[in-house]
Amino acid sequence: MRRTPALIVGGGPAGAAAAIVLARAGAPHLLVERSRETGDALCGGFLSWRTLAELQRLGVDEAALGPARVTRVRVLTATRVAEARLPRPALGVSRYRLDTVMLDRAGALGAAVERGVAVRSIAGGVRTDDGATIGHDALFLASGKHDVRGLPRPAAARGDDPALGLRLRLAASPTLDRLVGDAVELHLFERGYAGAVRQEDGSVNLCLAVRRSRLRMAGDPAALLRAIGDELPALGDRLGHLDSPIIDAVANVPYGWRTTAGPAGLFRLGDQAGVIPSLAGEGLAIAITSGSDAARAYLRGGAAAAPDWQASFRTALHRPIGLAAIIRGVAERPALATPMVAAVSRAPALLRLMALATRTRVARRD
Repeated sequence: MRRTPALIVGGGPAGAAAAIVLARAGAPHLLVERSRETGDALCGGFLSWRTLAELQRLGVDEAALGPARVTRVRVLTATRVAEARLPRPALGVSRYRLDTVMLDRAGALGAAVERGVAVRSIAGGVRTDDGATIGHDALFLASGKHDVRGLPRPAAARGDDPALGLRLRLAASPTLDRLVGDAVELHLFERGYAGAVRQEDGSVNLCLAVRRSRLRMAGDPAALLRAIGDELPALGDRLGHLDSPIIDAVANVPYGWRTTAGPAGLFRLGDQAGVIPSLAGEGLAIAITSGSDAARAYLRGGAAAAPDWQASFRTALHRPIGLAAIIRGVAERPALATPMVAAVSRAPALLRLMALATRTRVARRD
């Protein structure tokens, strides 16, 4: 068995942020990532201005993330459209680009990163797929939406009608540039919603969060997309630019869940700390902020700092996740969503207030 003082499981934004902070401080650590090559994880790909500020603190060059600036938010139902300027410019980026840039930054600082190492179980120690065991004093769990055996999120968090996440690529084109432009879009429909944003290569990342009951009613994902496209003509226009018939999916997303404080030495990061409804646009903010803040807590207090940090971060997530859950409940019901969007179209400042209300704020102690 080998041993490391701090073990980071997962090389996405949360794990990479933790590695950057530890490497910059010269603290011994090891990050293990199951994929040998950087992929393009299912993700909305929206970086708010707050998230960009945190990345800047980590020394990540915003210019390296691409040119897809986002200055507006647009909300659409079958019959209504509301649009407002964001409080500050944001960015659309693929997870391939974001993960690559963040891991490159960690590597440049001397982070210890091993790829192609899949953690199969954390019950009774961290065991990898080759049967090896990695000992540690502190564990930073950054496995994203995927649970690791031994530390699962409770099944009850998924609810009676759990969410299914879908992601499609829309090919870059002048027509799509005109339709989406520099906005992040939210398309609201019965028992779900879709988010669309342009990325660094000009393509549009289209992600949907749909209740499983809608998929069962449609029969399969392709039929579901056809049905939703018929309900929402604007979304149907965008679906006409599908780059590939491939639909990425993740099941049973426990929106609204927050972890409780765990044992000393365990820092749960990103979606392993709390899962905000994706329409809030704060998922990447939670991932990156949790990774950097947990690493700073570890540097101050060692593995023993984990329970207090986790409790504090749970508190920080209470308001944004709670408000996003309320907005999601309205968004998934056209009878409520349409008048809401109509009201917002008359007072666009309401959209900016929603964006501000769901932000994640963590008290800085450094």
